[in-house]
Amino acid sequence: MADDELATIGAAPGPVRYTSTAPTAPASPWPQRLVIAGLLLAALNLRPAITSLGSLLEEVRDGLGMNGAVAGLLTSVPALCFALFGVTAPRLARRFGPATVVCAGLAAITAGLAIRPLAGGIAGFLAASALALAGIAVSNVLMPVIVKRWFPDRIGAMTGVYSMALSLGTSAAAAVTVPITDGLGGSWRAGLGVWALLAAVAALPWIAIARGRTNREARARSADSQDGPAAPITRSPTAWALACFFGLQSTAAYITMGWMPQIFRDAGVSASTAGVLLAVTMAMGVPLSFVLPRIAARLRHQGVLVVILGASGLTGYAGLWLAPAGGAWAWALLLGLSNCAFPLALTMIGMRARTGAGVVRLSAFAQSTGYLFSIPGPLLVGALYQATGGWDLPIALMAGLMVPQMIAGVLAGRDRTLEDEL
Repeated sequence: MADDELATIGAAPGPVRYTSTAPTAPASPWPQRLVIAGLLLAALNLRPAITSLGSLLEEVRDGLGMNGAVAGLLTSVPALCFALFGVTAPRLARRFGPATVVCAGLAAITAGLAIRPLAGGIAGFLAASALALAGIAVSNVLMPVIVKRWFPDRIGAMTGVYSMALSLGTSAAAAVTVPITDGLGGSWRAGLGVWALLAAVAALPWIAIARGRTNREARARSADSQDGPAAPITRSPTAWALACFFGLQSTAAYITMGWMPQIFRDAGVSASTAGVLLAVTMAMGVPLSFVLPRIAARLRHQGVLVVILGASGLTGYAGLWLAPAGGAWAWALLLGLSNCAFPLALTMIGMRARTGAGVVRLSAFAQSTGYLFSIPGPLLVGALYQATGGWDLPIALMAGLMVPQMIAGVLAGRDRTLEDEL
């Protein structure tokens, strides 16, 4: 991958130190319009495989005979796939071009979502889910690269559009999966499988984009790129702090997406309302994905934002413990605010390195290591729920993990760079 390809992570006005040479944008407007449509459609498909399952987790568990521990494993699969397959995206992009890999990723999402409802057992369901999530992993990593290559003069605007579409797809899948399932006769298999249609539509523009000149040039530039500094990134305290912060916020996000509807349903909230509550939580990222990175980029230390988001999460978890149904809408909003640690983490990755090469190394390390860190969380929640038959201990675990997340975020938000530490 070229040194500047991920330098746009968290791009926003402010004291970002790294620099890069922008590639030349396509001269004709229609390829850019096609890429805009492709970006929007791709982003809409990067979370429904996860949030649609969260809305129907009880029906899937009953239909496949899953216990709580296995269901916890299912909610950990996204983080595992993102860690394992996301790190392959740069190498694949160097060989085939980023647009070609995104196209293949969307094809994998389509196939996985279409096959998953047909699975007769747990192993087949997990395998099909892993196929879809592998496609999401490589596509997710390469979205900033696509923005950099095709829109070098509109990085901020296009990143905002992509982030909003991602949040919209996340919340929409949570909100409408149960009504769609009811409309299709109440079959959870049909309710999950319908999302393969949207993924198939999203793959269509990428077939043309992958054959275009800009994708071939991106492949050539990536093949000619030089590696970053030789010093191991594991020597950087900031890199470890970012990895821990990224991993813990991912833990909270995937526990929320996988288990929050079930928490509300067990408290007496209807399945459709529980799905809407999850949608509200996810929808908080739509406006805040624009605002938060811009605020963070203007601050020399992002710790204050980390603490604000963490305090929102702690309050939301306290509410889930004390009155899960009575204050459900308030807890959904607070946890949605807390989950906006994701765009904050990406912004800090971009600010903690001076050069494009440094951002690439820091992003790869923080995200891959962080996703590995996040795997045990949903598993523990499922195991505790299975062992105790209630949510007191799982919610206590979620709240307890918020404390080290805040500590790691404050350390990661200090005004220093990877290059200085190495």
